[in-house]
Amino acid sequence: MPVASLLGLSIALHLYIGARIVPAFPGVAAALLALLLALSALFVPTGLLARRFMRPPGADKLAAAGLLFMGLFSSLLVFTVLRDALLLLVWVLGFFAPAAVPLDGLRAGSAIAVPLLGLAVTFVGFLNARRTAGVVMVEVCLPDLPPELQGFCIVQISDVHVGLTIRHRYVEAIVEAVNRLEPDVVAITGDLVDGTVPDLADDVEPLRRLVSRHGNYFVTGNHEYYSGVDPWLAELERIGLRVLQNQHVVIERGGAKLVLAGVPDYSAAHFDRSHRSDPAAALAGAPPDAAVKILLAHQPRSVAAAARAGFDLQLSGHTHGGQFMPWNFFVRLQQPFTAGLHRVGGMQVYVSRGTGYWGPPKRVGAPSEITQIRLTAVRPS
Repeated sequence: MPVASLLGLSIALHLYIGARIVPAFPGVAAALLALLLALSALFVPTGLLARRFMRPPGADKLAAAGLLFMGLFSSLLVFTVLRDALLLLVWVLGFFAPAAVPLDGLRAGSAIAVPLLGLAVTFVGFLNARRTAGVVMVEVCLPDLPPELQGFCIVQISDVHVGLTIRHRYVEAIVEAVNRLEPDVVAITGDLVDGTVPDLADDVEPLRRLVSRHGNYFVTGNHEYYSGVDPWLAELERIGLRVLQNQHVVIERGGAKLVLAGVPDYSAAHFDRSHRSDPAAALAGAPPDAAVKILLAHQPRSVAAAARAGFDLQLSGHTHGGQFMPWNFFVRLQQPFTAGLHRVGGMQVYVSRGTGYWGPPKRVGAPSEITQIRLTAVRPS
């Protein structure tokens, strides 16, 4: 989008918010709120386009500031729209019960509530996003699981989005948390990076220290294709991650076999035809006596093809659980599942809410997670 168009849209939306809520505040408070909205109207578009007219590190600092303001702006816009919808409803009800709700009092009180709620939600969302993801324990029941694989532990991380505001220390804390879980396998289900290898290799380097009994595996997400996928695949292999591109590995424990397969992102063929996501190809040549077949696929949308191919379990990410309102509503329009464990025919799929965040450092109602998945033949109580 041209700079002028993006700036114009930002100004128009911020003017709408200001016109609806600033008049309810007294003099100094109104001036401060107007200033905050003016700064937001400027920082949101210039942050998005920072590298068009500045060089790092200044461009990156401006972009990070823009993301903070974007998080605040999104909440202010949502709360302003909800307030207007409420006022319209009360106005209509007034024709039937004029004294039911004093419209003038509601108009003033709700206008003051909008920026207070917006600031509070943004602050809490920032704290939620910047903390190290908590561990979510998930038991996946596979009735025919052999005793040798009982308790097999896969630790999944997904959607870290190393980039502007997620750097070395953030990744290092994730690695330390994963290693404490002593996994059999570490699975990274895409959208690891938002940037090039020269810019982010040092920040991704802590992944070299991931420790597991049977290996650390990676599949691409859509953001790897925005960031230079081939250099990233080479770099991740260099630091010890096994990339699965329509491929599988066979893990044996006590004579029982587990097939772990991976596919490129669902949309990968739009960027490189040779990366077309194909769960059936990923399983080709797998031993027919394998007790468990697990697919790593970034997007939940791979689930239909995975079920047809005969997988028992799919591990995905991509959705961030919605991350914060209103995006949680839009995710459901694109993906069959937003978060958690689900069943599709004879197969199960687990969708992680993500271990980092994308865009604004903000998570509300969708906490980040490091997922500890344990296979069991016993249905969890």
